[in-house]
Amino acid sequence: MANLVSAFVMAEGSVNKVQIVPIRPIGQCDAMFEPLMLFIVAAFLLAGFIKGVIGLGLPTVSVGLLAVAMPPAHALAIVIVPAILTNVWQTFAGPYLRDIIRRLWPLMAGTAIGIRLNADMLTGPYARYGTILLGILLVIYAIVGLHKFIFSVARRDEKWIGAIIGLMTGVISAATGVQVIPSMPFFQAIGMEKDELVQAMGVFFTVATVALAFNLSGAGLLDQSTALPGVVALACSFAGMAIGQGVRSRMQADAFRRWFLIAMIFLGTYLAGSAIYNLTRP
Repeated sequence: MANLVSAFVMAEGSVNKVQIVPIRPIGQCDAMFEPLMLFIVAAFLLAGFIKGVIGLGLPTVSVGLLAVAMPPAHALAIVIVPAILTNVWQTFAGPYLRDIIRRLWPLMAGTAIGIRLNADMLTGPYARYGTILLGILLVIYAIVGLHKFIFSVARRDEKWIGAIIGLMTGVISAATGVQVIPSMPFFQAIGMEKDELVQAMGVFFTVATVALAFNLSGAGLLDQSTALPGVVALACSFAGMAIGQGVRSRMQADAFRRWFLIAMIFLGTYLAGSAIYNLTRP
């Protein structure tokens, strides 16, 4: 009996050593409170807003902004799900799908092949140069858009030129995640009507982003760590697009597009310059 009382007293006395500690979120919940997550929210709200106003720019803007804080490969892993879903929606938002596939299949096939051939550029030994190339491409994209260069490709030459353009776009996209160079000038050169052009870009970008998703998955970059940022990015993209579409009629779209492209020049210059500086410093 004495032993039993003694044991009870010791157990009771041990309660005095118990400390109450604050509960901290663990796992992905903790990521919601990190500054990086707030940056992702802001980047995709802005990218979605731009897409809502001028009809394009979601992957280009979001990858460009996220590359300020992370390598392009990691940025693309967050961007890929919102990009695929918004492009799939754009793909089926029109009656031209069959004609687009028949007309542009060499462009899309070339892009998919180029992305696959250059798969190691995102994670291989040359991945550190991806930010430099991304910055240069953003500047080229903006300059082409500002000057509105006019090209023309005859209908009989679309397929073989499209295959070459697609292969070049795929190789570049595999290294940077951006699919607008040189594909966008080609789209402008083949003379599609506005609605058909919008749907054609949706089809093309769907093929390109799905091909990139295979590269990212093979490199182990699509995992649970990108799930929460991807969901947040998707929600912010659609929210930004809704806001942009709501104010589009009240804004001068051409003026907005011009200032957007000028901002892309500054962003591209900063990305390329800072990456070169980091590579050259001891």
